[in-house]
Amino acid sequence: MKRIAACFVLAGVLLSSPVFAATYKVDPAHSTVSFKIRHLFSQVQGQFNEFEGVIEYEPGKPETWKASGAIQTASIDTNVAKRDEHLRTADFFDAAKYPTITFKSVKFTDATDKGAKMEGLLSMHGVEKAVVLDVQAHGVGKDPWGNVRAGFSATTTINRKDFGLTWNETLETGQFLVGEEVVINLEIEGIEQ
Repeated sequence: MKRIAACFVLAGVLLSSPVFAATYKVDPAHSTVSFKIRHLFSQVQGQFNEFEGVIEYEPGKPETWKASGAIQTASIDTNVAKRDEHLRTADFFDAAKYPTITFKSVKFTDATDKGAKMEGLLSMHGVEKAVVLDVQAHGVGKDPWGNVRAGFSATTTINRKDFGLTWNETLETGQFLVGEEVVINLEIEGIEQ
């Protein structure tokens, strides 16, 4: 009887063991961290050129999913050098004082085989706020050199003023030069570690 009970206990432990996700390191050469914001009557786009991140992902196992990343604020690139210099100053990102923007996932909800809602904490300009990103999973597979890769897209919209980025200019029409809402778009490819 004791042996049978021990077998049931062992089987219970094995069946209830946590499922571990594969760990992917973000490949910056095949990933993009970009944004767009209103300027006057159009949208200006930009990106950050220096970033890193780690994703834990196992298809069909959202309870194991995690993501974290860091962006170097001084690497901002809107394709206009003078504007980028201004964005690095205390008027905006204050890159000297706040050199990184960080994100860490808290949980995933509404998961399907195509994606999920990723809830997490975004820290920027000395302020940490909860954000939700819409994530799409594009698949997992081997590249021609035998590396296992996974691809994802994620988007969210934040209000820059929530993070203390409040600089603006009032136009003679009463409108503001720069919008408050920032659309963030991530196109991420990771290499399994």
